[in-house]
Amino acid sequence: MAEPENETIEASPLAGQSISHVGKQYTTIKEGLAHILVPHGIPTSTDPKMSKEDTQKQQVFYNPIQQFNRDLSVLAIKTFGEDLILRKTQKHEQQKKKAEKKKNRVGNGKVDEEPALAQPTGASSKKRKLDEDESGVQESDNIPAKKRKRVHGGEDEQITNVEDMSAPKARGEDRPAWRPSFTILDALSATGLRALRYANEIPFVTSITANDMSEKATESIALNVKHSKLEDMIQAHTGNAIAYMYSFVDKKGYDVIDLDPYGTAAPFMDSAIQAINDEGLLCVTCTDSAIFASHGYLEKTYSLYGGLPLIGDACHEGGIRLILHALASSAGRYGMAIEPLLSLSIDYYIRIFVRVRKSPNDVKLLAGKTMIVYHCDNGCRAWSTQFLARNKSQQNRNGNTFYKHSFALGPSANEHCEHCGFKTHLSGPMYGGPLHNVGFIKRVLAHLKEADRETYATTDRIEGMLHTALEEITFGAKGEEDTEEMKEPERLAPLIPKSDPAEVDHHPFFFIPSAISKVVHCSAPPAAAIRGALRHNGFRVTMSHCKPGSIKTDASWKDIWHIMLEWVRQRAPLKNPLKKESAGHAIMSKGSAHQLKGADNKESADTVDNSENLAKNAQGTGGFEEEDLSKAGEERHGDRPSYMGVDFEVKFDEKLGKDRDRGKYVRYQLAPRENWGPMSRAK
Repeated sequence: MAEPENETIEASPLAGQSISHVGKQYTTIKEGLAHILVPHGIPTSTDPKMSKEDTQKQQVFYNPIQQFNRDLSVLAIKTFGEDLILRKTQKHEQQKKKAEKKKNRVGNGKVDEEPALAQPTGASSKKRKLDEDESGVQESDNIPAKKRKRVHGGEDEQITNVEDMSAPKARGEDRPAWRPSFTILDALSATGLRALRYANEIPFVTSITANDMSEKATESIALNVKHSKLEDMIQAHTGNAIAYMYSFVDKKGYDVIDLDPYGTAAPFMDSAIQAINDEGLLCVTCTDSAIFASHGYLEKTYSLYGGLPLIGDACHEGGIRLILHALASSAGRYGMAIEPLLSLSIDYYIRIFVRVRKSPNDVKLLAGKTMIVYHCDNGCRAWSTQFLARNKSQQNRNGNTFYKHSFALGPSANEHCEHCGFKTHLSGPMYGGPLHNVGFIKRVLAHLKEADRETYATTDRIEGMLHTALEEITFGAKGEEDTEEMKEPERLAPLIPKSDPAEVDHHPFFFIPSAISKVVHCSAPPAAAIRGALRHNGFRVTMSHCKPGSIKTDASWKDIWHIMLEWVRQRAPLKNPLKKESAGHAIMSKGSAHQLKGADNKESADTVDNSENLAKNAQGTGGFEEEDLSKAGEERHGDRPSYMGVDFEVKFDEKLGKDRDRGKYVRYQLAPRENWGPMSRAK
């Protein structure tokens, strides 16, 4: 049977078709609603067991590992875009009403009754013009898509009939209806797959620029755009992304900028901040986890992100906060503030969506949302945080809230860990505000319910990660209103609520029970048991999206160690004595102390001696003996065992620790093959 003839570039795109163009053969592959052409001989399989050699060839043209990133990005930009389009429409209606009122005053001869306003000049004139200018497009419903022309040169976009561009409008003829523009820059586009997906899957997009420094890449983009019949929507641009974005400093920029480089996005942040419109969305990917989440290159981390990395289990959350710090400090130089809408650690990279707005008042709050971390990474793994400044809210005579900014007090931690005595290390400065916007996540989840699973192949994982992020920011709290909104997404307000610009996260990071059990050399407790013990005493508990088995709580490290020592006493006696110089020995020694209010110095000294004896007994016999504890309790007037003054009953209620109403979601991704990662840069 003869093989089917190859189609030409003019053929309608279909998955798996063979295309012949200028003597070269291509295969069309589909992701979402977009199609791209891959040269013959390049593997196009999405099989996770594919060999490393084949994946190396494949990733230059198409990397299926990043489909989750692209699916999530489409949904996030669509959710943000609906909010921005509505805001633009409302602003346009307000301006229209003002113009009509002014026209009526002129018609009634009352225009001179109002005092003339002085015309602004210089920089203030430019700022006012930018603030008042509202981008929009005019479109006639009867103009076919192929006859529209979109030009993004810094001015408002217009969609006009190409055939009638030079013909003046007849007097009295109806003008095309106004609709707001929505422009996207894919700054590091490669094959243009992201731009193609945005054009096909986001209905209100008016113009997309797909930029790449490589001429071969932009040729590939232009070919894919032509094959997809989207020349009127997507423009391929060859040039340095940084220089291109800086060209928008003095003119209108983009509503959305997507930065998805190999490695770090740090070199592109400053120019992207200056090329984005007020209230625009900045999407950032960083794949250099060896820099932002590891202590091997701390000097490199500081040079890129302006802070030092966090060491330990929560290093990826520390990386998120370092990247947000870099974005916030860059934006602050230009009187712009960032609002994190969604910040995720995914596989080997971090993906962040932030709203950027012109707000000098919000920028003043940045120092009070920037923190440093004292971390006992060589000892018991505990940490404490300190913010660089303090934002104190006050009210003026009119009842409006304003903030006073002052220096923070001296060091909030000693150079030695208060728990184990080991030396602490500094991490940061890093962003200390919330990582997500609750309203934004709810709206993305609402879109996900209506999404076609064939188009968004990673729906299950997106849903699981977003639910985990939502619980992470709310500590799993669900009000009646939240429950109704999740059941009926149409109850959500159309606009994404603005987060409090002064809000800080007083309980960042997380711990893993199996990791801290190694400190005292006991068997690891089930996560449900620790969660139940925390909840039993009124602490809020959830998990982090960064790592499975994690526990995020508002309990202090004193509370956590108190619970862990009770775990040793009640459930997991030590089998071997702890070395005196170990962190676990120091914690066990402090963990048996019984403190009373008003105890004198001699009594406190006796308490320490008694605690050391109990610790020795615990090590020698495999745990705290009930006889020793009861004897100590009688000596201390019947107090329960405590850790550094912490005194509450510990009950390991696993039933209380399980959240049966959380639903079954794919919350964490398992690596489907060896060497799962970003591969190397295309050559």
